[in-house]
Amino acid sequence: MASWPQIARRIRVPLGFGFAVLYVWLAQPTSLSILAGGCLALPGLVMRGIASGHVTKNEQLTMSGPYAYVRNPLYLGSLVLAAGFAVAARSWVIVIVMAVMFAAVYLPVIRSEEVFLRQKFPKYEEYSRHVPRLLPRFTAFGNACGTFSRELYWKHREYNAILGVALMIAALVAKMRWLSR
Repeated sequence: MASWPQIARRIRVPLGFGFAVLYVWLAQPTSLSILAGGCLALPGLVMRGIASGHVTKNEQLTMSGPYAYVRNPLYLGSLVLAAGFAVAARSWVIVIVMAVMFAAVYLPVIRSEEVFLRQKFPKYEEYSRHVPRLLPRFTAFGNACGTFSRELYWKHREYNAILGVALMIAALVAKMRWLSR
């Protein structure tokens, strides 16, 4: 029988698509909320893009770029994106559902990934003692420079995040216009 972190890993993407439908239905956007939420979400999108250009999943322990400041810059970027979309939606129900989803789905996935990384990479233990899980350090651990790889960015298909953000903003604008009729 699969453990909850294994199940959470499998359902997080389909659950996200289902949540997107609920999100648009519950959102009460205004021009100002969409603009403010978009401005808040943009750094999350950038963080995800930069992180995806540094990580070589399951091949080596990535400690450069944003990984020198926080162990999970992709998840942190997603949290920042979620905060931006929560502002854009202007719905406390959405905020609560996002918080429950993060606690119930993403935290167990993060913890199970850490177990895997500890087993696969002996240096992970020291790295995890110095680099926080989700709240970044102000100074880099080790060599932060590392090289951003466009090839890795494309390999991880991080451009889908840009498309998803654009689609959700378009849906919010459409809903705002529909509500104003």
